[in-house]
Amino acid sequence: MNITEEQPHSPCIRQCCLDDKDICIGCFRSLNEILNWSAADTNCKLAIIDNCQTRKNDFFKSSKG
Repeated sequence: MNITEEQPHSPCIRQCCLDDKDICIGCFRSLNEILNWSAADTNCKLAIIDNCQTRKNDFFKSSKG
């Protein structure tokens, strides 16, 4: 990693509460993704952010139905 390369920011919005599937209803990360965030490389963090967005979209689609 290049020292000047900026790391993705955590999706945490400080509204932490895990649902029954261990997904945070604030940022939509899984418990494992939360625990591994600080050690994750840039590509992994980007994948986690993508997973969060997918979960968030799915959550709001299902709550409209």
